[in-house]
Amino acid sequence: MMDPKKYVSIDEEGFPFFGELRIADPLVAIEVYKNLFKDDNGAFITKINGENIYVEAFDDPFVASQIIKSENTWKIQLPFSVEFDFDLQSLTLDEWDRFHGRTEKDLPFVMSRKAQAEFFRLLDDYDDESITVGDDEIEIPNFWESQKQVQSENYWTDIYKNETPKWELNQVSPAIKDLLPRLKLPKSRILVLGCGSGNDAAYFAEHGHVVTAVDISPEAISRGKEKYGQLKNITWAQADVFKLPRDFDQSFDVVVEHTCYCAINPTQRNQLVKAWLQCLVPGGHLMGVFFAMDKMQGPPFGGTEWELRERIKKHFHFIFWGRSHESIERRDGKEFVVYAQKKN
Repeated sequence: MMDPKKYVSIDEEGFPFFGELRIADPLVAIEVYKNLFKDDNGAFITKINGENIYVEAFDDPFVASQIIKSENTWKIQLPFSVEFDFDLQSLTLDEWDRFHGRTEKDLPFVMSRKAQAEFFRLLDDYDDESITVGDDEIEIPNFWESQKQVQSENYWTDIYKNETPKWELNQVSPAIKDLLPRLKLPKSRILVLGCGSGNDAAYFAEHGHVVTAVDISPEAISRGKEKYGQLKNITWAQADVFKLPRDFDQSFDVVVEHTCYCAINPTQRNQLVKAWLQCLVPGGHLMGVFFAMDKMQGPPFGGTEWELRERIKKHFHFIFWGRSHESIERRDGKEFVVYAQKKN
């Protein structure tokens, strides 16, 4: 246990910060990089002066500022000239044509544009699907592979019937509980997608809002009705978030996101953003609790703040964006909160 908890952030250029101040002491910054590891819960932690500190990275925790090739060894160079070896076989390419990889200690990195330009210069050849070094042609897979199994209603219902769902908190998300009173929302039409057994939906209903709670699993909807059926201002709907009824179009003041974005097939995330936009009235709001974590297999699937920002920045004005320190223990160091307004 880390009590009291302490945090260091890493910005999208790969520099570490305490609060709003960039760490200027090279020895401290090097400690942050060299001592970084991934906790069992998927959060990143480092040690400074022997003390465990959560690392809140906006993008991958390592952002390569340069690529170095020495004989058969490839290295990334971080700020403050910290270097780590990596294997070309670990590379993937994201939707924004950025190379990601893993260090020799299996920690994730992304190449900066400058590093990527140098990387191309060091290669013997490359095309849209592969790179060539000497006689070796190496295919570069997509960062997110399609995970179609999670698109099935039966997949989620089987989890409800055969195990205790890991996403089940039996309470509202602490991050939402912390945020909602500060927003002073007037009575609003709230849409909760991927509502599960309805804990978040019930919280909004208990605060006087008119709530529609949607889940793909009829078992989830059944449990929600059983737990919160006394709340008359919740409408329950069993539906696929990608096949919502047409009468949902521009019908909601707020769309609430909590463990839906991380649960769907990652290759469908842009489609989910479209669903949010389609359901919101002009000037409506997105209220989301998201995971920033390194987890390629799921659900839940990982992600970064950088990725989410790129997906939604053309469509929303950001009102609040920040890390949540109100998480339950197993989510410590991984949650961030977004409150944003749909652009007209």
